[in-house]
Amino acid sequence: MKFGRERPFAVLPFLVLPLVPLLDRNNSHIDFLTNAGAFILLALGLNIVVGFAGLLDLGYAAFFAIGSYSYAMLASQQFGIHIPFWVMLFVASVIAAIFGILLGAPTLRLRGDYLAIVTLGFGEIVPQTFLNLTQYTNGPNGISPLDSPSLFGHSFGFSATPYYEVMLALIALAVLLATNLQSSRLGRAWMAIREDELAARHMGINTTTAKLAAFALGASFSGLAGVAYAAKLSLVSPDQFQFNVSVLVLSMLVLGGMGNIWGVIVGSFTLSFINGFLLPQSTNLAHSMHLNLDFTNYRFMLYGVILVAMMLFRPEGLIPSKQRRAEFREAKLDPALAAEEQGEYTLGPGPGAGTGG
Repeated sequence: MKFGRERPFAVLPFLVLPLVPLLDRNNSHIDFLTNAGAFILLALGLNIVVGFAGLLDLGYAAFFAIGSYSYAMLASQQFGIHIPFWVMLFVASVIAAIFGILLGAPTLRLRGDYLAIVTLGFGEIVPQTFLNLTQYTNGPNGISPLDSPSLFGHSFGFSATPYYEVMLALIALAVLLATNLQSSRLGRAWMAIREDELAARHMGINTTTAKLAAFALGASFSGLAGVAYAAKLSLVSPDQFQFNVSVLVLSMLVLGGMGNIWGVIVGSFTLSFINGFLLPQSTNLAHSMHLNLDFTNYRFMLYGVILVAMMLFRPEGLIPSKQRRAEFREAKLDPALAAEEQGEYTLGPGPGAGTGG
């Protein structure tokens, strides 16, 4: 396994970031970084589905919920089952991957808007299912408390630092896997499907297997994030996994640059910083000045402004992948290519010219 030419730059953050708790003793800051890490892990998983394979998934929060509830049901007093946290990381990722396949199987022939609608429906069904299965999930009250992870006999407790270190390790593992997947035969198959699924099929690529693998691997990353996030909060409830979570994670990809792993990380941290630190601090400052303003209520409007601005001025994202940068540049130079990407196939000038679907 390798990082390629970027190896020194890829390894450096994971050597420096573990030292942050030694430099900053503020538990709230470490807690924020841990939450941001969970969304980075989610974004890395969604990047496999959307960025690599080009499959628009608007229900990604469902797998986050599945991972969290797997830990809640199998590591708490809910059913008297107490599977260790370290085992549950693997178990929940496998469970989420299975549900990823179950979602992917009926959508193999769907693309574009139709695929988005089906995944949106799945994302709405899962939280509602957990909400209505009151006898198993306690409905809107959720499940709490959950078992606290422990390492070598030492419980993590309520300190954010051990969860931060675990989240860093999970992100490092996710980056390593995503990087090697991107350059693998499967990764190249995903990118071929993203560019033109019909052409990829005629080139001999098994699009069914490749698309199912994308859904499964993307969901498994979400399952990992769900376990770590649920263990840190020691609580899961259906309102944590609404549609706005899927929109937020997708916005992180658009902002950072779909298909570029480091761009996704930058976009994820940027929106996490705005959502989890900047807006609450602005609200506190307004209250200290006796102003009745709650900036957190405007976060979705801010996401919308960011997305519109990115689509207008830098649609490839802050740090785009080489392929997407080339695609956008080629589309700008060749308007006919841009029209073809939108499904407008021009047959050319002449007596038989016209537009066909």
